[in-house]
Amino acid sequence: MQQARAEKSLPKMRQFIRIQLSLLAFCFSLFSLLQAEAAERPNVIWIVVDDMSPNFSCYGETAIQTPHVDRLAAEGVRFTRAYATSPVCSTFRSALITGMYQTTTGTHHHRSGRGAHRITLPRGVKPVPQLFQEAGYYTCIGSGLLDLDYRSQPFSDRSRERLGKTDYNFDWKRSIYDDNDWSGRRSGQPFFMQVQLHGGKLRGASVEAYAAFEQQVAELVGEGADSGEVLLPPYYPADRILLEDWALYLDSVRVTDNHVGRVLERLETEGLLENTLIVFFTDHGISHARGKQFLYDEGTHIPLVICGPHVQAGYVRNDLVEHIDVAALSLAAAGISVPGWMQGHNILAKDFQPKHAVFAARDRCGEAVDRIRSVRSEDFLYIRNFFPNRPHLMPSNYKDSKLILQRLREIHATEGIGDIGEDLLFSKVRPAEELYLYRQDKWQIYNLAENKEYADELFRHGQLLDEWIRRTNDRGAESDDVYVLETEDQMKSIKNEASRRAYRANVETYRRWAREGM
Repeated sequence: MQQARAEKSLPKMRQFIRIQLSLLAFCFSLFSLLQAEAAERPNVIWIVVDDMSPNFSCYGETAIQTPHVDRLAAEGVRFTRAYATSPVCSTFRSALITGMYQTTTGTHHHRSGRGAHRITLPRGVKPVPQLFQEAGYYTCIGSGLLDLDYRSQPFSDRSRERLGKTDYNFDWKRSIYDDNDWSGRRSGQPFFMQVQLHGGKLRGASVEAYAAFEQQVAELVGEGADSGEVLLPPYYPADRILLEDWALYLDSVRVTDNHVGRVLERLETEGLLENTLIVFFTDHGISHARGKQFLYDEGTHIPLVICGPHVQAGYVRNDLVEHIDVAALSLAAAGISVPGWMQGHNILAKDFQPKHAVFAARDRCGEAVDRIRSVRSEDFLYIRNFFPNRPHLMPSNYKDSKLILQRLREIHATEGIGDIGEDLLFSKVRPAEELYLYRQDKWQIYNLAENKEYADELFRHGQLLDEWIRRTNDRGAESDDVYVLETEDQMKSIKNEASRRAYRANVETYRRWAREGM
């Protein structure tokens, strides 16, 4: 009887087994498909360079050659009109890592939100590395090399474990980065990497730093750039120190290019290059009197080169783009949904509509209080100075410690630096509004704001800026209480007593100006 019952149930068991095997086969196929899709997801590398304008040979620089960045441009797309939304490192990075204007997130004052005054991101906003992490990526930030840090210096025991530059002006968790290098990831795991390079900062700011960098240049890339071949902007005098500084800056471009080449070599050696999206750009323009911290081309025009899977080789784009677009295009390339709160756009999307205008902002830098906003359209650059009764070269402990600024002030005080330089750099007040035909007027020398022929454009661009300020919820200036908290906190990191006294005196000057309505 038991045998008969067993024989009767046998077909049912066979059917059950067949169903289980089918389900197992389906699950295995699905797992294999998911694995294949994961393996096909590209690695994403941002190469972010400090203090550097588009002085690469692929952008027309003739005094030096930059073969490795040129290679990226030849194998990918080069943007000729990419602009930073901020000409200052920490505010730039705060915008980059969120894909949002720094003025919207309240991170627009340099070196803010790290002391007594804390800044948190708006509800729901996450840094880009966290979004990659949540999608299964290994996230890291460092030099991209196993033997050099971001200053192109050999690793020390201390620096080997240190992350790259993470000077974000908001509270963030170190856990958004898994490591400072992709070598620690699981087999087959895609990675998101920020290669942080010292760029224009390599040359330093003093005679001693210049000499040390010259030796480093000779060791890495050979003979330094010839200062006799340097062409300075027309508002800088052809002074020996200024020419030497610019030549060393060009050498910093060469050293940067060398570092990029070594990263590419490593990717090739590890068999990763073909499946890696590389985005090369800088945080803002050259650190100089009218560059870094200001909204002219010298401060905000940056190189942007993108190369990798599905990117058209040798393509040149002349439309306006912003650096916050890098976040959106990187997520999209990895198959990660671009959050609705992001203000940047996937500029590589097939349906991307060119922008009619891009925007930028400069606010407090260290103790130096300012508020400048700009809108750049197809033809015009409009700048609004919210503190026009303050000089262009305001007191700044950071900038005034640089040899080039000291030399400019010395020449100004003795023989003068020429009509253009005196007017643009050393005037005691600034125009409330500036308007330039920036593509024709390369260095933004001829302000058309008071030219009646351009009155309509002045008004139109002023309206564009007002609308952007409203639409993006520009947070504006700090209160005096917050300013005191921030500057007192920053003063703790100044070790030199003379520098600390100068900083404190500058703070009092800015507070007095504010009380006087300047």
